[in-house]
Amino acid sequence: MEENDQTPPSEEMQPLSVTPSASPSSNPSTPQVMSLEERFQLVRSVGEECIQEDELRNLLDKKPLPICYDGFEPSGRMHIAQGVMKTINVNKLTRAGCKVKIWIADWFAQLNNKMGGDLKKIKTVGEYLIEIWKAVGMDIDGDKVEFLWSSDEINSRAHEYWPLVMDIARRNKLPRIMRCVQIMGRSEQDELTAAQIFYPCMQCADIFFLEADICQLGMDQRKVNVLAREYCDDIKRKNKPIILSHHMLPGLQQGQEKMSKSDPSSSIFMEDEEAEVKTKIKKAYCPPQITEGNPCLEYIEYIIFPWFHEFKVERNPENGGEKVYKSFEELVADYESGGLHPGDLKAALAKALNTILQPVRDHFSKDPKAKDLLKRVKGYRVTR
Repeated sequence: MEENDQTPPSEEMQPLSVTPSASPSSNPSTPQVMSLEERFQLVRSVGEECIQEDELRNLLDKKPLPICYDGFEPSGRMHIAQGVMKTINVNKLTRAGCKVKIWIADWFAQLNNKMGGDLKKIKTVGEYLIEIWKAVGMDIDGDKVEFLWSSDEINSRAHEYWPLVMDIARRNKLPRIMRCVQIMGRSEQDELTAAQIFYPCMQCADIFFLEADICQLGMDQRKVNVLAREYCDDIKRKNKPIILSHHMLPGLQQGQEKMSKSDPSSSIFMEDEEAEVKTKIKKAYCPPQITEGNPCLEYIEYIIFPWFHEFKVERNPENGGEKVYKSFEELVADYESGGLHPGDLKAALAKALNTILQPVRDHFSKDPKAKDLLKRVKGYRVTR
């Protein structure tokens, strides 16, 4: 019997639509003072890579309120990339007139054996993460940012979600799905459970289920986002999700490509005490005059400059005195020439990071709910 490939289940939904607005004023969230090019540059600055730029510009021109999707597994304490970098990126997107849907992937964390697969613990971690984003300054006023729990949303619209997952699964061979396991922090050589093989099909479905125009995730999630674009080709969908992949901050020690929650010395956590931040930065890899593979410089480029728009170094007059760098390029030139010593750079970096993190520390010390969540999350054992 011939296979019937007509009318896949996903075509009943209307995601990724780009329709012209009647006028800019038809949506109050659309910025009135930013030009199309300014909005494009602001959104584009979020990503290390964009697939495709012409599609992004067209989306911003034609759709009054583009939907951006970002998702995360509640898997333990939040490090600074997930906390501060995500806040910077989300605030850029909302300022450019986008709506951001943050997918709290509790079921996905369970599939990936986070928190030992204990869904109750996973939900607790999810609540703790939301408290951090509120405290650090994510722009969640109004309906600009929406937090959605995967278990709740999938259960409430199961008749839409599961046929979509099944259609994606049946249209892809196992080797293609296996190439996506990097999204879970796994490799194709790992011994995977059946749940972990099913995971990429679900994450691909999320993009359409959430009606996302832009996938705003890390570079490590790129393969499944490309899978979503390929699925559009399979079902002859014209408007594909735009991929906006942000940079992945490395760990603080030499050769660590990314931060690790199981290695506390590799990253700054959002509620680390002031002294802990100073100690971790002091011990971080930061070779004199070497910029390549220098995690301290990456912290400055991707966290400090976007946050403060400058980097202030305080030194004794005999060591060069105080200096305020207005661009990252100026800082790099000074560091490569030897004009800026690693010790002075580290002290300034630690001070800047502590300034950003202080409101989070205050929130978790004064707010009873937040304090209880942190205590519980710190007591959980991180599992893979």
